[in-house]
Amino acid sequence: MSIMGNERRFFLDGEAETERLGGELARAVAASGHGLVVYLDGDLGMGKTTLSRGIMRGLGHEGAVKSPTYTLVEPYEFLNPPAYHFDLYRLGDAEELEYMGIRDYFADGSLCLIEWPERGKGILPEPDLEIHLEAQGKGRSVVMRARSEQGAHLVNELALTGYAQ
Repeated sequence: MSIMGNERRFFLDGEAETERLGGELARAVAASGHGLVVYLDGDLGMGKTTLSRGIMRGLGHEGAVKSPTYTLVEPYEFLNPPAYHFDLYRLGDAEELEYMGIRDYFADGSLCLIEWPERGKGILPEPDLEIHLEAQGKGRSVVMRARSEQGAHLVNELALTGYAQ
């Protein structure tokens, strides 16, 4: 499969910028009418949960957005699209995901954000979009890579808003 314009780079100047990018992602996902599987990659403290917070708030969630480090998943089923935030940092074995019924979360139309996806290798579906965050000076460097046509559409939508470099 050929995916045109499949990578974009951003620089985020802080937490507010990271949340704003999440809001832009949420807008594009909601407008698409399709679900999406997003892998969030980066060391501890790089802003994966902050980006997730921006996405959930962009979809209309008004309460706290916490990292589901101990519960593995935080559902936001009342949003449109329904969203699920996974944090697999403390996952002992990828097979544990089968016991929690992981496949049920990836229904058509849902948005699944997955922190530490490498810990679920072999069980998780392939991503539509990978987002890598790393420190760059006082901010964060972000690389988005589309892994499906849907992911490419989303990345290109962000470029049209002038968000991508």
